[in-house]
Amino acid sequence: MYPEEIVKPMQEELTSAGFEALYTANEVTNALAQEGTTLVVVNSVCGCAARNARPGAVMSLSNTKKPANIVTVFAGVHKEAVDAAREKMFPFPPSSPSMALFKNGELVHMLERHHIEGNPAEIIAENLKEAYNEHC
Repeated sequence: MYPEEIVKPMQEELTSAGFEALYTANEVTNALAQEGTTLVVVNSVCGCAARNARPGAVMSLSNTKKPANIVTVFAGVHKEAVDAAREKMFPFPPSSPSMALFKNGELVHMLERHHIEGNPAEIIAENLKEAYNEHC
């Protein structure tokens, strides 16, 4: 588990853009029970993938269509919330960072770490925008 003070700037990259940080399984369950679309970003300290994942997620919100709800959990920090989110992302294996779009509680689009790693933020954002255009 990473100390909160180390991950705070990484978490704030998303929360300052309007993402709600979730810390418990109950918060994840409640977020995914909301009607409409919800983007869940599994944040990470991994520099090789997360450094582009966070800006990509934020850039994706500059789309005409976008999720009604945007939330984040932090791998290696908020285990209960991350485990609950990953359970809802089944059958995809756990990876971080990752991003999942849910519609009325059902998983409709998934970006795993291997889709994120090595790609610039703009490509990640475009992938999400395409999903928003289809599902939001």
